[in-house]
Amino acid sequence: MYKKYKLAILNAHPVQYQAPLFKKIAGNLEIDLMVYFCWDFGVKEAGFDEQFGKKVKWDIPVLEGYDFKFLKNYSFKPSSDFWGQVNFGIIKKIISGKYDALIIFGWNSFTNWLAFLTAFLAGTPVFLRGESPLNQELLKSKWKIKIKKIILGTLFKFIKAFLYIGEENKKFYRFYGVPENKLFFTPYAVDNERFISSYQELKDKKQGLRNKLGIEKNDAVIIFIGKLIEKKRPMDLLRAYEILNTKYKILNTALVFVGDGALRSKLENYAKGNNLKDVYFVGFKNQTELPEYYAMADIFVLPSGVGETWGLVVNEAMCFGLPVIVSNILGCGFNLVKNGENGYIFSLGDIEKLAEHLNELASDGKKRKLFSKKSFEIIQNYSYQKDIEGILSALKKS
Repeated sequence: MYKKYKLAILNAHPVQYQAPLFKKIAGNLEIDLMVYFCWDFGVKEAGFDEQFGKKVKWDIPVLEGYDFKFLKNYSFKPSSDFWGQVNFGIIKKIISGKYDALIIFGWNSFTNWLAFLTAFLAGTPVFLRGESPLNQELLKSKWKIKIKKIILGTLFKFIKAFLYIGEENKKFYRFYGVPENKLFFTPYAVDNERFISSYQELKDKKQGLRNKLGIEKNDAVIIFIGKLIEKKRPMDLLRAYEILNTKYKILNTALVFVGDGALRSKLENYAKGNNLKDVYFVGFKNQTELPEYYAMADIFVLPSGVGETWGLVVNEAMCFGLPVIVSNILGCGFNLVKNGENGYIFSLGDIEKLAEHLNELASDGKKRKLFSKKSFEIIQNYSYQKDIEGILSALKKS
């Protein structure tokens, strides 16, 4: 007989990436799961996403397959900001629940700190799962780091386990004094099963999908998926594409931007003003629509800067066997991208180098195939099952 662990998770609100993970955890025979949400953003009706610039409601189930409760939010303005989640009900839930562990996602809300304090006083082991990568942390001013070493250094002493999402996140915890024996690998992952299933279904329909946009059969299709905002740096990709066409004379290519945001009109005007051919802006696409765009592509690019702590769209792209090109700021690059094997990592803002990597892949179909195979191989180890294994290891040692 095995022990069944009572596990609680405190999270801001339901999101499309975490819901399938919660369902997987709930289905594990060794875990009795309860999820507490601080905010019902996008559940009852579409919520306005400022970065997309429109209302968004995910078209996959985000509240199915696991037990959950919405805590009453006393914030005057519910949001992802620190004071946007004020949920005093978490105190009673932690005390009465008598959980074997409580997983808290980060430390960026009032409710999270309320939960830390309550759990510590109640003797409930706390597992922390944050996203911060060390490479971005070290870009901050020295005085901010000194203050954080005091605050986080104190908090971290009371945490039983740290569920790190990747190597840069692990380095972040080590930098702030977390010992190795408290670190458990729970990789940032997407619903591999769903995306790989879609890949298998769509891989033989590639040209049909391209025909919807008018893309030629032999074009190397470069794709960007995400919000068209400064943090994602989509203009870097558009300018690199321009260099690909002008300097390298690689004209049998197409560039597809999937997403919306404040920079869309600027990008469209740049493409038009510089007479860039075969650049497509298809707007926001929901979860069930995305597979068609991954399936029509040959190369995936995410040139994001500071604030992109991981980049889960890279995971999704690799489920479709795509070669990937990312900036050296992305947290995921150090885990998912093997330079010269399944993609390339370039220095943030180095548009010439990005164009060079695009040329290497766009002009060499054999290389794309080799990179594709390696991407698909790597992503198998970044799954929800690996997350469950990490959580169970932490539970058994707490």
